[in-house]
Formats: sequence, C-alpha cells, structure tokens
Amino acid sequence: MMKSSQTKQSENTKNKKIRVYELAKQYGVSSKEFVEELHGYGIPIKNHMSTLDPETVQLIETERNAAKPPPTEPPEAKVEPPSTSTKKKTKKSKKVAAVSTIDEAKVVEAKTEPPKEDATISEEKTVPTVPQIQEGVTVGLLASEIGFKGTEMIMRLMKLGIMASINQRLDYETLQAISDQFGFEAVRKLTLEEQILQDEPDDAANLLARSPVITIMGHVDHGKTSLLDAIRQSNVMDTEAGQITQHIGAYHVELESGSVVFLDTPGHAAFTAMRARGAQVTDIVVLVVAADDGVMPQTVEALNHAKAAGVPILVALNKMDVENARPDYVKQQLAEYDLVPEEWGGQTIFVEISAKERIGIEELLEMLLLEAELLELSANPNKPARGTVAEAKLDKGRGPVATVLVQSGTLQVGDAFVAGRYYGKVRAMINDRGQRVKNAPPSTPVEVLGFTGVPEAGDQFFAVDSERDARALSESRQEQHRATQLGPQSRVSLDDLFDQIREGDIKELNIIVKGDVQGSVEAVFDSLQRLSTDEVKINVIHQAVGGITETDVLLASASNAIVVGFNVHPTTGALIAKENEDIDVRTYSVIYDLISDVQSAMEGLLEPEVREVVVGRGIVRELFRTPRMGTIAGSYVNWGRIIRNYALRVLRDNRLIYEGQVDSLRHFKDDVTEVQANYECGIGVSAFDDFKVDDVLECYTHERIPRSLR
Repeated sequence: MMKSSQTKQSENTKNKKIRVYELAKQYGVSSKEFVEELHGYGIPIKNHMSTLDPETVQLIETERNAAKPPPTEPPEAKVEPPSTSTKKKTKKSKKVAAVSTIDEAKVVEAKTEPPKEDATISEEKTVPTVPQIQEGVTVGLLASEIGFKGTEMIMRLMKLGIMASINQRLDYETLQAISDQFGFEAVRKLTLEEQILQDEPDDAANLLARSPVITIMGHVDHGKTSLLDAIRQSNVMDTEAGQITQHIGAYHVELESGSVVFLDTPGHAAFTAMRARGAQVTDIVVLVVAADDGVMPQTVEALNHAKAAGVPILVALNKMDVENARPDYVKQQLAEYDLVPEEWGGQTIFVEISAKERIGIEELLEMLLLEAELLELSANPNKPARGTVAEAKLDKGRGPVATVLVQSGTLQVGDAFVAGRYYGKVRAMINDRGQRVKNAPPSTPVEVLGFTGVPEAGDQFFAVDSERDARALSESRQEQHRATQLGPQSRVSLDDLFDQIREGDIKELNIIVKGDVQGSVEAVFDSLQRLSTDEVKINVIHQAVGGITETDVLLASASNAIVVGFNVHPTTGALIAKENEDIDVRTYSVIYDLISDVQSAMEGLLEPEVREVVVGRGIVRELFRTPRMGTIAGSYVNWGRIIRNYALRVLRDNRLIYEGQVDSLRHFKDDVTEVQANYECGIGVSAFDDFKVDDVLECYTHERIPRSLR
C-alpha cells in the first residue's frame, strides 16, 4: 500500500508543473545548488521560482539517476552447492554440508556486522531535532505535527490564554509565544512579495558596465532646453537621421568612448516626486547656471534637491558667448553652497559652455563619462529586468503607457511585470527614436505598452516569471494601498517629534527655513544648528528668502521635513499641498518663539497650544470708498471662505502688511456672515484703508488643538 501511494504521488507530480525550489526540496538539496545543477544540464531557468513542465522534470530525474553511482554491496562468500555427482559418497557430502554451513554462518556474520556499525552511526546522526512549524498552520495540523490530539491542543492553548478553534490558523507571533511550551521552532512565512521578487546578489563575473543616467536641472531661462537641443544635435550616431525626435522623457546619446542616458524630468517638482516614492534613478545631476545671471533662487532650489538625493553634481556655466558673462563671479557664488571648482582646490567639475553657439558640448559629455567612470556603474543583464517608471500617461489609442528606465537585467517583449499597484505583459517596446525593439538591456529607456493601469512616476518596475504571479502581487499591493488610504498617515511634526525620538524612529530632524530677508534666514539657520544634540541632529536641507511655495512643501514631503517661515507666509498652492501631503508648516514673527518650539519639541515639553487655522483667502480686485467704513476691498474668494468677525491679515507679495478683523462683509448689497469660494464680496476692516489691488486677504482663526499621539 505504501509503495502504491508513493507511486501515485510521483505520478501526480510528474503530470503537473512544479517550481524549482519545490523539486529541490524533494531531492533534499538547496535551491542554489539545484539551480546550478539544472544549468549544468542545459535547462534554461532564471531562478528558484521558475516553473518546470512534466517533460523537464522527467529529464531531470533521468539525468540524476544516470549520475548516481551503483550501490556497493559487501562481497559475498561464494558457496558452491553440493554436486549431484557426489551423492554416492555420503561422508564427503556430510563434510561438504558441514563446510557449507560454516561458510553460510560466516556470510551471515559478514552481512550482519556492517549494519550494526551503520546502526550506531545512524543513532549518532539521528539526534532528535526540533520540528519547524510554519506560520499559518491550523490548530489541528499543529497538534498532529507535535503528537497531540486536537481537543487536547485546544485545551492547552486555552490555558495559555489563546482561544482558537480546530481549523483556525495561527500567526507567527502566536507560534513564537507557544514554541517554548510545546518544543518546536516557529518559522515566519515569506510574503508574496518576498517569494516573487527575491533578488539574490549578483556575481561580480556577471556585472557589465552600464551607461550613466543624467538629469539636467537649473533656473528658468538659464538654457536647460537649449543644452538638451545642443546635445541631441551633437549625437554623431544620428547625423544621417537628423535631429533626434524625443518621443519619451529619456534618450540615449552615443559617443565614441561610451553612451549617456539623459532623463528629462519637467522641473524640480517631478524630480522630487520620483525621489519621494523611493526611486534613485539619477547617477549625476548637471546644474545649468547662466554666466551672465549667476545663482538664482531656483538654482539654489535645484542644488538642494540634488544634495538631498545624494548624487554628484556637475556645473555647466552656460551663455559664455554673452559679453557680460562673469564665470568667476558665478563660481564664487556657488562656492558658498559647497560647490568649489577643481581649479580652486574643490571636487566639483565646472564646464564653460554655450548651448546656442555649440561651444563646450563635447567637453561636457566627456566630463560626464569621466565622472561615470569614477562611479564604476555596472549591472547584470542576464536576469529578469528591474527598473523605474520615469513617467506614465493614458493614451486614447494605446491605453496606459509608461516610460521605463531599465536599471538591471534585460526586458523582453512578452515578459510579465508588476509596477507599483499595477501589472501587465509587455505587448510592445518603443525606444527614444520611435523604433520598436524586442529587448532592452540595462540603462535603456523604453516606452512600454501593456499596463493594466497608469503607474506613478518613481514606481519600481519588476519583470516576473508568470502573469499569474504579477496579478497576485498587484492585488496584494492594491489591498495594502486601500488600507493605507483608510488609515492615518504619519508625518513628522513638532507635536509628536519627542515620541518618535523616544521610540527610535527619528535620529535627525529635517527643516526647511524660509524668511523675509537673508539676514533673518541666516540667524534662524545658526540658531537651529546650535540646537543639535547627540540624540537628534537638526538638518536644514533648504534655506531661502521668499514666501513658502508649493515646491517647498513637496521637498518637505520627499525628505520627511517640516517647514518654518519667519515673517513670511505660504502661498495658496502651498496651503493646498500642505493639506494633501500632511506636512507641518509653521510661521513665526519672533525668532525666540521658533527656537523655543523646536527645542520644546525635542525635549518633549511642547504643551497643547492655540494653533492658527487659515479659513480662507481672497484677492483684492477693486477698491470702493464709503463715507462710513472708508475703503472697502472688493475681493474674490479664491480658496476657503471669508467669515465676518474673524481675524484677517493683509499680505502684499507674501509679506505681512496689516493684521485686523473682518468688520464688514457684504455680498452685493446684502450683509452676510460668510462668503464661500468662487464668490465676490466687499470686505471692510476698521482702522485700515491702505488696500491695493492684488493684495491677498487671509482669513484665519485660533483653535485649541490637543496633542495627538499617532
């Protein structure tokens, strides 16, 4: 019966597909050794999660049986049977019989003695091992594994305070809690993502050099687009085809000494959005600065974004053909931000170019290749593809389309994949020249068709063995996303900073500082730096003059930072982004209050205080003079609502002009208590008549908000 059941089981395994690691477990070898063994047989598999069809399994079994050495048996003593011709001599036959019995006894001893030695060895080998129980086992199966009855197991669990039925599955924490009492080892079950996306370290022999990925950043009108056009025209491999048509947001430039991949991210916001989702795509950042204009606010912003990403920066001084170009002055400005040229003893490469006159472009590309050579960029092309989604869109004719930058492995048409919350199968791939390709090696940007939904920029792209695995992983991620959306999102704020420090979640506090003048910004920066302790380091990732903008909030979201403003206030876009990203944005008019709040938060002494809540905003479009109220501001409410008797501040160019109260509020000729967004109204403030067109009126109130422990 046992043999028949085993044969039936083997027949069942032969008639269905099986994964490599499951077959390795049946043969009692490790997955890594078994994968190497299959490669020796010439069977093309990718990893231990690959599936094998019944014919391949039969071939493996045949090869393994042929490779096994024949079993060695102890030499048997030859016993000659008594001859029929010697029956006449009885004495001789008796002697022969006696000799044969003696020989048989010796043979029995020879056969029985070695097993005794084997038995002793097996006794030494069969040391009682602790059984391993995997997470998710039912109570009934656990009882049978460790030798208990089901009812007895339930009773023992009840004594330990665990109420479970016979068919209830036990999680890892429960198994860990009862493992000592029942004498087994709890084994954590691998998640679906760990099973499918398990990545083994690459062998150094399989690594090949790859092209660097470059992102060009800088201030508006400093020549980023002109530089990109100049680089496209300097592509010697495509002179016959003319200028490269940029179908996607990334493209190749082939040179004699190598190739470079340029990633075209529209603005700093997209660059930060990709980094906020955990994508580290860029290898080198080219910071474009106009030699006649110098360092501008967006230049500093781009510089801080690149520093926060932790990638090397190469400076391109553009517009060197202009008469009033001042390269030395620009270098001196950038030296204040720790970008010191090599000729001044620093480590930053500066290249003087003119994108309009095509001067210095070749030198810039050579410097990029030199910097990439120092980085020693490499990837393994002989494995399933992994990459990052650079951008994605919904095309009317083709459906969801995404630009994918392959970072390791090779992507092929027909590969199943998962990216973010969506999966699919590669139906077609289009390169940066608009040509269809069948495979994409590392550092190759391609437009991929076949997504089931539109992924987000920065989502990680994984090629998997089967579409079934991709679908299962996608469903699991969508379930986690729904749970995350329903639950509260935890961002760092001054209120709960001390609790996160105490739990070990935070070792440094990232702060973005904005102020009205440079002197105030520097004073706040120096004061915050002096607050750093051994437990928490204050890290000012960005400081600038001006109002708090939407870009500041996005940078805070990517770096898990808080934003503080000194004598400045956020724009309307920043307020909306603050609500969407759940970022802590605070404004102060007294520097001691700012320092005191940060210090109190670090020490855990921040008491619940009255917090300012912005209710709405309006913009002054016209002024009316009345004898009783003086000047009435004819305003349009562009966000929130304006409420009578609420506090009101007048902002001009994001600077505070006056603080007062809404004394009069009218909609046409009617006195109203509040005016909603997208409506016009007349606002009167006692003791203030100096309204001007385009002034921003911010209505706010003070609320006592208790301290919340997230």
